[in-house]
Amino acid sequence: MTAMPNLQPVPQGAPFLPPPNSSLEDTGLSPLWLQDLALKILYFQGYLSGFKIAEELALPFAGVADQILETLKREKSIEVKSSQMGLGEGSYQYAITGAGILRAREALERSQYAGPAPVPIAVYNEAIRRQGRGRMVVTSRSMRQILAQLVLSENTFHQLGPALNSGNSIFLYGPPGNGKTSVAKAFGNLVLSQAMYIPFALYVDGQVVKLYDSVNHQRAPDENATPAGTGSLRSTTRRDSRWVKIRRPFVIVGGELTLAGLDLVFDDVNKYYEAPFQVKANGGILLIDDFGRQQVRPRDLLNRWIVPLENRVDYLTLHTGRKVEIPFDVLVVFSTNLPPRDLVDEAFLRRLRHKIEIGDPSYEEYREIFRRVAGQKSVQYNDQGLAYLLQEWYIKRGRKLRASHPRDLCDQILDIARYLSSEPIMSRELIDRAAQSYFVEL
Repeated sequence: MTAMPNLQPVPQGAPFLPPPNSSLEDTGLSPLWLQDLALKILYFQGYLSGFKIAEELALPFAGVADQILETLKREKSIEVKSSQMGLGEGSYQYAITGAGILRAREALERSQYAGPAPVPIAVYNEAIRRQGRGRMVVTSRSMRQILAQLVLSENTFHQLGPALNSGNSIFLYGPPGNGKTSVAKAFGNLVLSQAMYIPFALYVDGQVVKLYDSVNHQRAPDENATPAGTGSLRSTTRRDSRWVKIRRPFVIVGGELTLAGLDLVFDDVNKYYEAPFQVKANGGILLIDDFGRQQVRPRDLLNRWIVPLENRVDYLTLHTGRKVEIPFDVLVVFSTNLPPRDLVDEAFLRRLRHKIEIGDPSYEEYREIFRRVAGQKSVQYNDQGLAYLLQEWYIKRGRKLRASHPRDLCDQILDIARYLSSEPIMSRELIDRAAQSYFVEL
């Protein structure tokens, strides 16, 4: 029976730090399973030193990796090919034997995973609860700092703060181009300023679930990490190296999201799992952009979210049929350009805690956006040019203002000015040429 490591109690408010492993029992994994993992690493990489094998396993050499290698040597699955006098067993070069190759191939038929040793799911669950976001407490003042780059109406601004503090779910809707995604990304910048620990992989009933993802996870500086090198692997580690310190995640999914992508994804070739988006977002924010444009019905997606959103617990399914419970510590942000009535009924909207419309800017807000964008892009701004643009290209044509238009029109002015070898200014000529190229009458 596999030993289960205990996470020691920590003082209230103390930061979470994965405790180091000093024995095989501390890993929570079967010695036989770890031996197979070491053999797969040697099978793929050839000759490796004891220190290098420990580094690949993300386990300390003394007391853990050395025990694994000693057992494999006794069973004649590996052999020592060379050694350096005075540097200890960690410097020995190991090679896999014929018997070891047979055992490695048998292990590879079960799973091709050959990376850092995984962490038992129960240990991960407890660590996520300890590192829970709790309620992000933001005030009106801090919200103005978070959203300083955006121009929003006061009504919208004062709705966003309580929604972020709720830590639950936010439904952003309104016409395209008015900053829904920008608002969500501003929230993402807030969580990215904080850090947490996640394991490289999880261990569930003999199966591996790959969790750390360099695309969706951004590493954070870690003063507790053991420096790379042979000597460091002999010393006492400050934390469990199977964990990586990351910025709290901000994961964005769009039209590619499917129901299958919200459950464990089993790789039939490599024979291990990839964690779904919401698990990778644990402790942070999951933005579902362009909600309603996925390949599945919005109602089906919302049905999938009901239990996690209400109970803060999710259930994932192994290909064996077994259900696995996992914390759902995620702020879910739905963003859509479609009218809410076209997506879901009132009962479903009621389950989404905060519904916030990001509407079209007023003329004064549009002016402020244009002034800021022009300054950033080195376009010479003037009120007379803006008044001409509004009169000729919006009011006369019945066109709605969009917060994204100033950015795009300034880019058009820059492109045309470079072509004409002239200064990028808000003259009537450049405004007309820019608007004519940008706007399409529908």
